[in-house]
Amino acid sequence: MGDLLGVAVLGAGHMGSDHIRRLSRVVSGARVAAVADPETAAAREAVAGLDGVAVHTDVEAALDAPGVEAVLVASPGPAHEEALLAAFARGLPVLCEKPMVPDSAGALRVVEAEVRLGRRLAQIGFMRRYDAEYRRLKSLLDGGRLGRPLFLHCTHRNVSSPPRFTSAMLINSSVSHEIDAARWLLGQEPTAVTVLRPRPSGGAPDGLLDPQFVLLETDGGALVDVEVFVNCGFGYQVRCEAVCEAGSARIGEEHAMVVTARGSAGAEVPQDYLVRFADAYDREVQAWVDATRRGRVTGASAWDGYAASAVAEAGVAALERGGRVTVDLAPRPEAYGPPGASA
Repeated sequence: MGDLLGVAVLGAGHMGSDHIRRLSRVVSGARVAAVADPETAAAREAVAGLDGVAVHTDVEAALDAPGVEAVLVASPGPAHEEALLAAFARGLPVLCEKPMVPDSAGALRVVEAEVRLGRRLAQIGFMRRYDAEYRRLKSLLDGGRLGRPLFLHCTHRNVSSPPRFTSAMLINSSVSHEIDAARWLLGQEPTAVTVLRPRPSGGAPDGLLDPQFVLLETDGGALVDVEVFVNCGFGYQVRCEAVCEAGSARIGEEHAMVVTARGSAGAEVPQDYLVRFADAYDREVQAWVDATRRGRVTGASAWDGYAASAVAEAGVAALERGGRVTVDLAPRPEAYGPPGASA
């Protein structure tokens, strides 16, 4: 095991347990060395059958566990800032699930702490940058064959929202993926956000403003619209269409198996993001492991995490008070590349 990258996984919930499975069964070159979660029963269940894994309730104890060389943060968003700063203090490279830090002030503190280190340690888990369809769309737009992008039309639907999901979380948890994808695909920064709300769906829990329509303006003159509907009831769907001066391109059409029987035909609809983006998560974590073992950091940066949080924060403000809200980004440090930098 000495040749394998020892990873501490922080969080053993739905996302964390899937990453533990991925590191131990799918990804090459790494092993789970420690896990931290306040729910020790969940943590022990997630590592059942794995040898040499230390289980802790405390984040810092997990980071200091023998054999830990890198960190994967999959705990709830409000815990991310503390975990990232603790990893930075130990010089540990870290893959942090989104949102990097839910509030822009905390996210900026993470950026500033990394800049003080003088080197990148953090990669943020915007896994769509590793999805095969998104990467093909990125390559097409970068190549310029379709001309200047004018619109991105995006759809983000979930079967149902988890307990304690709030109206603001439709933007700062769900639409945060579209925010990063738009910045990456277009190489442009969002400058303003408007949120429109139809009458809530009958399938939404009481008090939840679901669905929502989010409109982003960018500094390159493009418009990005997102229909986010987290209690659609029928499946998990993520789609994106780029409309450009000389053509359009659409991804997310679910080229799944079609079953025909008794006079009807039907295609399977994914029920979960871990199904739809399974390959993207595998590619993302493998790329992170490979880069870390070479002493490099690639993928979405801490600045990308901050920018997504700042745009989402403006979106929540637009949701709560109505109207158009401008995005106020801090000056980007020279250590970070432009919004369209490739994963």
